[in-house]
Amino acid sequence: MANVTAPLTVRDAAASPRTARQHIRFAFYRVLPEWRRRSAAERAADREEVAALVREIGEREAVLIRPYSLVGTRGDADFMLWLVSERLDDLHEFSARLNRTRLAQYLESPYSYFSMTKRSMYVDKHAHPNQEGRSNRLVISPTGRRYLFVYPFVKTRSWYRLPQEERQRQMSEHIAMGHRYPGVKINTTYSFGLDDQEFVVAFESDSVADFLDLVQEMRESEASTHTVRDVPSFTCIAADIDATLAALG
Repeated sequence: MANVTAPLTVRDAAASPRTARQHIRFAFYRVLPEWRRRSAAERAADREEVAALVREIGEREAVLIRPYSLVGTRGDADFMLWLVSERLDDLHEFSARLNRTRLAQYLESPYSYFSMTKRSMYVDKHAHPNQEGRSNRLVISPTGRRYLFVYPFVKTRSWYRLPQEERQRQMSEHIAMGHRYPGVKINTTYSFGLDDQEFVVAFESDSVADFLDLVQEMRESEASTHTVRDVPSFTCIAADIDATLAALG
């Protein structure tokens, strides 16, 4: 399997701690029905051209590209590419080159979310029974779990006017609920002023049921009353780039 779907090794934050913040893009794509009318040979060539681009960019130092399929979970998106880099230029270059591929003539991008990593003012003060992937929130370190659940998130303006101690109290309750589901790992990224949302959250899990139960339980937390928007929600299935594109048809 290509390293665009493998856990970080050369870029492992534990092996070489870094403080640089990362740029994140969750890019969702839908293939137009017209593409499936192309011949099998043409479609195979189209898929390989995109796969080669993903593999090339993914080989770069400090760049992460993770492909996911949404075939069977969404009607308006077929696949998603999770792109991570310290350099915004890497995200720009990948998208510009993707636009020049043959498949791009048949692609729409119904959803795209841009964000960055930063240290959490709430989590750092909270004890964690499971430290996996939580020691440095400046670096995205995927776990390789089967599913990724992604959604944009906006809080009320009144939330930011609460005293910091009160926000910490409510978030501690919220975080404690999450700790009851150790098989679900959260990746929180921030979009203030960069995109239409304030946060983009991506949960990794091998169990769809665990994530559903976690979200239902968190609806009861006091902090959740300050939510303005947390949709659309995406259930993404991890696969290498060849399998992701093969599912298009």
